[in-house]
Amino acid sequence: MMPGDAAKPGAAELAYEAIRSRILNGDFVQGQRLTEQALALELGFSRTPVRDGIHRLIHEGLVERGKGYSTRVAKFPEDELEEIFEIRRRLESYAAGRAAKLASPEQIAELQALAERMLAHTPPKSPDDYRIISVANEAFHRTIYEAACSPRLLAVISVAVDIGVVARTYYLYEEVDLLRSAQHHREITDAIAARSPEWAANVMSAHVLAAAAAAMRIAPRGDGSPE
Repeated sequence: MMPGDAAKPGAAELAYEAIRSRILNGDFVQGQRLTEQALALELGFSRTPVRDGIHRLIHEGLVERGKGYSTRVAKFPEDELEEIFEIRRRLESYAAGRAAKLASPEQIAELQALAERMLAHTPPKSPDDYRIISVANEAFHRTIYEAACSPRLLAVISVAVDIGVVARTYYLYEEVDLLRSAQHHREITDAIAARSPEWAANVMSAHVLAAAAAAMRIAPRGDGSPE
């Protein structure tokens, strides 16, 4: 273990964030092998926090295991992307409809604050803007899941919706995609605040369809380069 590593609070969290950021911004490409030793040297940590960070990323779907003990940045074939977004569209549209009926005033206020935060940083002008938008986006959708008041639905979404795919493609969207997404978030919030399940479900469906179209446009080919 490197000197001072044991006393450093949150080393695993810092390693996780550093590796995740490099995957999301494209520094580490699909299929690229990740080794604990190389990452530890690059990030200045011992192998233990790096290993913990990689394990978290495997659970998120951003990293996958290869042969033996090797790990690599996860690949997302085109047909798998289509399936992921279609499952997400159906589940999230249903969640938005339920949220329009069941969301608390506090949850609606939280959705409004998150939607405005995303709009304020769109289009992003710095890596920090991208981080703020991505974090707010995850919180926005999570709040809708919770506002749907269905433990069963929440459990299904947590398994079916691949956070890694959503987060990675979000960083690759063009300015027009991000602007459309931010506007969708505001309209979804308006629909939920208006207690209109059909409106909320329809806008959420359009929101995920637009995300799917953008993801398919930027999906890498088998050689790892974009279309």
